[in-house]
Amino acid sequence: MSLAGRDDDPDRLYTLTGGRSRPSRDCFDLVTLVVGEAEPAQGMQSEHAAILRMTRRPVAVVEIAADLRLPVSIAKILLSDMLDAGWISVRHPQSALGVAQLPDHTTLEKVLVGLRDL
Repeated sequence: MSLAGRDDDPDRLYTLTGGRSRPSRDCFDLVTLVVGEAEPAQGMQSEHAAILRMTRRPVAVVEIAADLRLPVSIAKILLSDMLDAGWISVRHPQSALGVAQLPDHTTLEKVLVGLRDL
């Protein structure tokens, strides 16, 4: 099912969010990864079902908004509702790697020197 064209209808956006202009949580940025934790169910809002189908693998918030052809602010409200319901989980890219897995300062300096020598 295509959700194309829905971003042009202010009444539809109002209905999608229940008239809200802000998400209940402030945990989403453009690169926050969203992972579905539930299966789409009958009676579920079509956008919620579409998000669950696309988040069978981690997907960034900006990709979800683009695929649904919705403003990012509206996508964040939908995602916040889904997080509250336990239908999705979120991962922030920096925490997904963990500080221990990041290269240390010395290694980064060696890479920089190596690139300059090229």
